[in-house]
Amino acid sequence: MAIRSILINVEDVKRSVDFYTRYLGAEVVEASDDSAVLDAVAGQLRLVRLGAGAGGAGAGGAGGGDASTWIPDDLQAGFRHVGFKVADMDARVDALHKGGVPFHLEPIHAEGDVRITFFYDPDGTLLELVEGPLQYHEVFDREAVDADWALGTPTRPRFDHVAETVNDLEATKQYFGELGYSLMSGIHQPSDDRGFEIAFLRDGDTSLEIFTYEKVEKSKRQPQLEAPGFLAVEFEGGMPPGAESVGTRAGLEIVADPDGLLHAVTGS
Repeated sequence: MAIRSILINVEDVKRSVDFYTRYLGAEVVEASDDSAVLDAVAGQLRLVRLGAGAGGAGAGGAGGGDASTWIPDDLQAGFRHVGFKVADMDARVDALHKGGVPFHLEPIHAEGDVRITFFYDPDGTLLELVEGPLQYHEVFDREAVDADWALGTPTRPRFDHVAETVNDLEATKQYFGELGYSLMSGIHQPSDDRGFEIAFLRDGDTSLEIFTYEKVEKSKRQPQLEAPGFLAVEFEGGMPPGAESVGTRAGLEIVADPDGLLHAVTGS
């Protein structure tokens, strides 16, 4: 399991625990007023209250952190969403609708013969549900794809991937290769005139879903450690060359990859 956890800054730990257990079947490992750890089958969600344990670049006071500069535009480099595999898309979407959860994209059939939908957690983290085994257009590592499919239909939502927009796929492959990732597969987007392609880097039971756009410019977000929503990915392994330290949060040194994805590396 190359990704140990997803760190998320939250305004209210209890509210976020309720959201993730109610709508995404996460199970509580531990929880307090300042933090919580939730099991999401193939990894953990670590919720950290804004203002608790603040430190490093962009740190805010105890009043709830900084306004996030993340925007729901895949042309902003860095973090894009957290994805979960599900077996019961319609039932979960119905529950989300009844709960008044805001959607970014209602369910659609997508390239790769899967159904997907996007919505937001209480602090603005963009989440994706994926139903069905993804049928890749290109396979570069047959063994990794077979292992992916062998995970089967999840009995409860299973953390599956983190998506990132990058400027240079080859540089991204090299960077995350230091953490044990290799190119598994790809999906084309023939109807998108921006030159949109998706590559999947794999290690263990989860992926990095890498977006590239060859025909348009991308923007870059400055690191924020005390803004609501997604904070960082916690990886296993050694620190990649080129990682830029941006401060500390939740007891971890947080670094940025060349495209601004914040992450920590905590060893194997």
